[in-house]
Parts: sequence; C-alpha cells; structure tokens
Amino acid sequence: MGELRNCPKCGGFFNYTGVREVCPKCTQDEENMYEVVYRFLRKRENRAATVERIVEVTGVEEELLYKWVRKNRLQPALFPNLGYPCDQCGRITTSGKLCNECADGLKKDLNKFNAAREFRQARENQDKATYLSDRNNK
Repeated sequence: MGELRNCPKCGGFFNYTGVREVCPKCTQDEENMYEVVYRFLRKRENRAATVERIVEVTGVEEELLYKWVRKNRLQPALFPNLGYPCDQCGRITTSGKLCNECADGLKKDLNKFNAAREFRQARENQDKATYLSDRNNK
C-alpha cells in the first residue's frame, strides 16, 4: 500500500507507491515533454545537440533531461552530447554517479587507505613477537 505525499512540482496530494516521484498529472506532463524532446532529437541534425540547446528549443527543464539520461530513456550512445552532473564535482558524465576523474580519485584514495591499513597490521604483528630468555637458568 502506498503513502500519501505532496507532489514536489505542483504541491498536490498523490498516492506514492515507490514508482513515480510526482503526481499522475505531473507524470503525464513529463511524458508529453519527453515526446517533444525525443521528436526534436530524432532529427539527424539535432542528435548532437547539447543540453543547453535542447532546453532552449524545447523549453524542457534541465533536471528532467538529466533524469531521463540517468534512467536511460535518452541514451548517450545515440545522443553523444547528453549526460548528467557528477554527484561530487558537477562535471557531465554518462554513467554511474561519479565522473571518471572523481571515480579514479576515489579508487586511488581507497588504495592508499588499504596500503596504510596493511602496513599498520604488519607492524602490530611484528611488535607482538615474543622472545624468551634463559637468564635465570645459568
């Protein structure tokens, strides 16, 4: 069973079931805008249009374009200048939540952290070595 929520676009109430983030009326409006954008992009001369150009010609919100690219409704393989902002730095990316530079930086930091942890563990194991002496038996 869903929960009652306010639509973030129009403020109206709707039954949220986890599928759509907006009310049915706004969902239909988004679908109509998607059709306008898709018809624009299907034309050969518009396939390489940038996000700014699409917004200018169709009047659709930038955030909706990003949402459709994230959900693979508009595929960057077909429309090469489309993407969405990286969650960390804001650069345009076409897959995942992070751009390649941020993902590489994160991987490098994780590798450094793992190397430091392994070094600390090796030092701790080295310090735990027990040495027996035979002083009292002489």
